[in-house]
Amino acid sequence: MEASRIPNRYLRTAEAGRYLGLSGRTLEKHRTYGTGPRYRKIGGRVIYALSDLEAWADQGAQVSTTDPDAGRVRPARKFAPEAASPLV
Repeated sequence: MEASRIPNRYLRTAEAGRYLGLSGRTLEKHRTYGTGPRYRKIGGRVIYALSDLEAWADQGAQVSTTDPDAGRVRPARKFAPEAASPLV
């Protein structure tokens, strides 16, 4: 194994929530609605790679509150797809 390659670390839901400053229940809701970080299921257990948690959190990175190009992390709830504009 290369010295520069560090193996990925995995966290269970509660640990991942603490890492992100969220509750485990919030991550469960994000899983249900498809708005959360990538996860893996191994033997019925849900685990998150640290790199996936960081990538998901980075989607919401902003420089200022008025940053028009800022990313957005969706809330943990159902969301309606954007309505298509009617053809004129």
